[in-house]
Amino acid sequence: MNTVNQQADSTGVAMSTSPETSQTANSPHFSPSLKWQRRLALILLLSQAGITVSGSIVRVTGSGLGCDTWPNCQEGSLVPVAGAQPWVHQIIEFGNRLLTFVVVAAAIAVLVALKKAGRRRELKAYSVASILGIVLQAVIGGISVHMELHWWTVALHFLPSMVLVWIAALLYSRIAEDDSQSPQRIFAAHTRQFAALAAGALSIVLITGTMVTGSGPHSGDADAGMKGRLELDTEVLAVAHAVCMYAYLLLTLLVVWQLYKQKAPQRAKHTAWVLVTAIIIQWGIGVAQFYLGVPRWTVPFHIAMSSVVVAFTAALWARGYARPRFQLDYSARETCSSSGLISQRKGSN
Repeated sequence: MNTVNQQADSTGVAMSTSPETSQTANSPHFSPSLKWQRRLALILLLSQAGITVSGSIVRVTGSGLGCDTWPNCQEGSLVPVAGAQPWVHQIIEFGNRLLTFVVVAAAIAVLVALKKAGRRRELKAYSVASILGIVLQAVIGGISVHMELHWWTVALHFLPSMVLVWIAALLYSRIAEDDSQSPQRIFAAHTRQFAALAAGALSIVLITGTMVTGSGPHSGDADAGMKGRLELDTEVLAVAHAVCMYAYLLLTLLVVWQLYKQKAPQRAKHTAWVLVTAIIIQWGIGVAQFYLGVPRWTVPFHIAMSSVVVAFTAALWARGYARPRFQLDYSARETCSSSGLISQRKGSN
């Protein structure tokens, strides 16, 4: 195998290049290009985030029981039955269910691409976890319907979605890394500790957010009213949620401070500032919801920003411990799978 050349990039680790990392479509070892692997991973990330937004639209339009059973939509029918529920609610809820198949297809496409390219086990584990998580989410969604949208079942349905967004973001962040190289610690130990604390704070923010939603005005179905709602003061919960958000923002700013103090790579600092910006935007949406009485139109924006915040938190975490990256050549015929580099790791895959 030719010697691998390395060039420094903004991650602080070298970028790997090799004549063997690029093969043409006429090669007997043809496999999906790095460009296409990254595209598929991005589609998976966007679809994971998108289905959380469509789920919020189901909730705020009161369409949660537009399909009143599961796995069927109506009793004895996989598809909506005319007159069983208002047609608008049926379309919204059934459409949300159909999006599950889009997310599954994206996750399977990523897994197939990674296997054909001979990528490392870690990446394939992320895609397998995504597939299994989507199936689990479908089951939890069915339980939520059978429980008539009791608040804790809805919370249990939302939180794994954020875990799946985290996994998809890790996959996208790491897919351009060179499988033949060993991971390197980019962040100092105390910086990584602050990042771990920030991730923990984010978890509490998400949990308290589901509690605010569970006690709030949007039950998820027009006929449910306040049945099965969390019987706690929404204003008190909202304040607790905000305090957790401030703690999360403070910890993230401490991470930024540590990154500058240790002269971390520019890529990591850029990701951190994007994350801080997303947190501030999310905070602004939350404040607006509080003072406006949680108007329906604000909820999908708040949920969408939750996915953005989770994704960039995961991306920042990935920046702290990374392999050298492939030098990205976006020519149409480029592949990231090379018989030389990847064959070194066949035994570990």
